[in-house]
Formats: sequence, C-alpha cells, structure tokens
Amino acid sequence: MFIRKHTSRFVFFTLILFLFLSFLITIKASEPTPNENEDEDLESLEELIALDEENEKHEQEGSPSVRSSEAEVLTRAQRIVVELNSENTKRVIDGNEFVLVLGYAPWCARSAELMPQFAEAATSLKELGSSLLMAKLDADRYPKAASLLEIKGFPTLLLFVNGTSQAYTGGFSAEEIVTWARKKTGVPVIRIRSVAEAEEILKKYHTFVTGLFKKFEGPDYEEFVKAAISDNGIQFIEVSDTDVAKVLVPAIKDTNNFIGIVKSEPERYTPYEGTFKMDKILEFLDCNKFPLVTKLTELNSARVYSSPIKLQVIVFAEADDFKNLLEPLQEVARKFKSKIMFIYIDITDENLAKPFLTLFGLEEAENTVVTAFNNRISSKFLLQSDLIPANIEEFCSRLLDGTLSPYFKSQPIPDNSDSTIQIIVGKTFDDLVLSSPKNVLLEVHTPWCINCETTSKHVEKLAKHFKSLDNLVFARIDASANEHPKLQVDDYPTLFFYPASDKANPIKLSTKSSLKDLAGSINKILRAKDPVTKDEL
Repeated sequence: MFIRKHTSRFVFFTLILFLFLSFLITIKASEPTPNENEDEDLESLEELIALDEENEKHEQEGSPSVRSSEAEVLTRAQRIVVELNSENTKRVIDGNEFVLVLGYAPWCARSAELMPQFAEAATSLKELGSSLLMAKLDADRYPKAASLLEIKGFPTLLLFVNGTSQAYTGGFSAEEIVTWARKKTGVPVIRIRSVAEAEEILKKYHTFVTGLFKKFEGPDYEEFVKAAISDNGIQFIEVSDTDVAKVLVPAIKDTNNFIGIVKSEPERYTPYEGTFKMDKILEFLDCNKFPLVTKLTELNSARVYSSPIKLQVIVFAEADDFKNLLEPLQEVARKFKSKIMFIYIDITDENLAKPFLTLFGLEEAENTVVTAFNNRISSKFLLQSDLIPANIEEFCSRLLDGTLSPYFKSQPIPDNSDSTIQIIVGKTFDDLVLSSPKNVLLEVHTPWCINCETTSKHVEKLAKHFKSLDNLVFARIDASANEHPKLQVDDYPTLFFYPASDKANPIKLSTKSSLKDLAGSINKILRAKDPVTKDEL
C-alpha cells in the first residue's frame, strides 16, 4: 500500500510539473521577438484608435440614455497615448515626425494632476486630425529611457520634431496643451468662415484671440500672424466676415482690422487698442490673458510668476469663504485691470499657501488674509483692516501709487524685565536698538542655523563679563520671525555692535573669533568711542 501510494504521488507531481513547464513554454512562445515588436509596435496605436472608434460607434447606436462614466472616458483617452518603455522609446521618437512626450513618476503629485489633462488633450488632437503622436514615459520605472530623452524632473513635457527635442513652454490645461501642440505642428491660426464654426470655437476654447481682417494680407495682418506664431499659449482665430466675428465678440465694430481677447469669465471681452505690431500685441496679451482673479495651482504657477504685471494682490482663504468674496473682489480687480494681478490661493493648500504666509509670519493663519507684492522692488504688504471691498480697493490704490507702507513681520513684544540679554523683535528694533542711548551688541540668529548655538553661548558669557557696564546692552533677534528695513542679514549667525554715538553704522564682529578675541574687540570699540571705559577682560 505504501509503495502504491508513493507511486501515485510521484505521478501526480510529475504531471503538475509537466503542465507548469508547458504553460511557461506557451507564454514564452507568445511573447513577440524584437523583430516582431518593430513590425507591430507602430501598428498598435492604429488598432487602439480603431477599437475606440468601434466603441464610439456602438455607443452612438445604443440608447441615448446610456452614458460612459468619467472613468471610462478617461480610460479611452489614455489608450490613445502611447506607453513608452526601454525597448520602444527610440523607435517611436525616430519613427514619427511629431511626438509630444510626458515624462512622469507615479508618486509625483504634479504628474498625477497633469495626466488627465494630457489624456484629454490627446483625445482632442485626435478629433482634430493632428499628426502629433502623444506618448508618456514612466521615468521612474524606465530610467535608461528617461536618460535617453534627457528627462530629469517630473513632470516633464518635451516635443520631438524629427527626433530633435524642444522644451514645452505652454500651459498645463488640456486646452492649452492642444493650442501649443497645434501651433508647434503648423497651425498657428484657425480661420473660420461661418457662424456654426464660430459657435464651435466658443464651445472648445475658454480663452482665445479674435482677429477680424477684411483681407488676410497686409502689414497689420502679418503682425497678427507673427504674434500668433510667437505666443504658443493662446489660440488665435482669424475671420473676415463681421457677422461671424460678432458671434465671438458681440460688441465688435464694423472696422477694417480688429484684435481682441475673449475669456470665459465676467471680464469676457477686451479689445486691443494699440498699434498693430507683434511686440505690442504680445504685451497686451501678457497683461490681459489671465482672469480677473486667478486661482494659483501647481500647474499654472510658473506662468503666474512670470507675468509682466509686477504688482500682485494675493488672497488666502478657504474655498467656501472665497466664494462669498469672489464677486466683490472681481469688481475691485476690474478697476486695476492690467496694472495689478489678483491671485487666489487656497489657505489649506500647504504647498502653495504656507511659503507665502511664512513671509508674513502667518503660517498658522486659518482665516482670510489679503497680501500684496511689488516684485519690482521685492516689497511685501499686508491688509490689516477689515476685509471689505472699500478697504481692499484703497489697499490696491495705495499699492499702485506707491504710498502703501511695506510690511515687516514681527513676533509679539516680549517681557525683558530682569533679562541679561534683551529679546528684540521687529516692532521693538527701533526703540531698543536704533533709538537706545546705549551701546548695543546684537546677535542675529535663526532656529535652523547650525553655528548659532556656539555664538549664543559666547554672547551669554560676554553679557556676564560686561554686566557692570551700564552703557552696554546685549540683545538678540530671531531673523526668521522678525524683520526690519535697517536690518539686512544674509548669513547667520551675525554679530553687530551699535555704538551709542553712531547707530546708523553698526560694526560687524567676527562670529568665528574666540570668546577672548570678541571681548578684546568690544573693549577696543568702547575705548575708541569712550576713552574713559575700563577693560573688562
């Protein structure tokens, strides 16, 4: 019995092993060889597109009530985008005239935000009959392919024209990607001839430039086209029929030449009133292409920061609070259009809000905050009155005419009673340092400074050694939480000696000196300023 049972088990396991090996051989045989890949990889895209078209046909034949979910729509769109890997990257790039590549990493939040926009743009370009191939590469999974394409950060967009790459310089919404891609592949201006075409433009584009020309020729028209080629972020539309143009811009006048920008927001139409020169047209677009109030995101931040409008008012608020503020804020923004850029940042978004709020010492703020920046002179401002439209408007007016006082952050005023070393904050710098009748040795430090601890210990010992001198005060200020226009420090720690007789010209002491050398330097300064001062060390 034992032998029979053992034999049965042996046969059973032998059979299992045979089936397993057969399965592996089948899988191996089904894998395409490199040569097969070369023949079939480029056909896969056409097959997927054909599959999508067949699916769409079935959906149209079915009941109108049947609608695909957003997830299904996104899935179909993503199938249009070619997946690059170590084997096919070079072949896809070299085998197509135009390829727009998205280099991403699965763990990158900005990549995740851009991915659906990229897929939607791929669908739109397919519908428009574009010859551009859209592709994406998981650069984290395929580092060699990423290195070949010189993708070093995430997300990265690169356009390859006949195998040669150029950086992507457009926006990151689906509409902006489509506009940039079409312009780079030979469609800088869309010409429309009918009301129906104009109505389609209104459906497809949130922002676009309308050009009305009786004839598509002449110096004015040529400058318009040059601007269209140069600006890759906004779609340009050209039309010769005034009635068609009025579908896009209802208030357009029956004039020979007209340029205007159209946006899907309250400030919908803005006519161009300058001379028809490319640089002037581009300047007009830079100052008017954003909404009255722009919501800052990770994807549009680069374009917002590069705006030529150097005066910016930034509102930090929770989404629900901002809804109530938006309409009155737009009314204020309309009065300062093209002069001040208005920006909204969700105060709960730590990545975007916290770096700005930290500049004001308000990183823990939860309620609405209104700030301003003058990027020409690197000054910042804070609205400290009630958040009503009248106060915001006055705040903006004073920002514009240069009468608004810059804001310098400060910690609360501390109690320095019986302190050997006085704590200075932004609000007390004038009184306790600049206006003090005494000599002041000031230590400037930050919590994150590596070498500040050693200098602080030296200052504490020096304060004890010189405690008998009534005309010498030791003090310190945390430069990370306090600012003053007369205190400009780039290196920490820093030691300043403010002589009682000349506070405008502080003397900088070496923080690398020994305790004895520091004491000697202080004595030398005191003797020079006050010959009767006795040495303490």
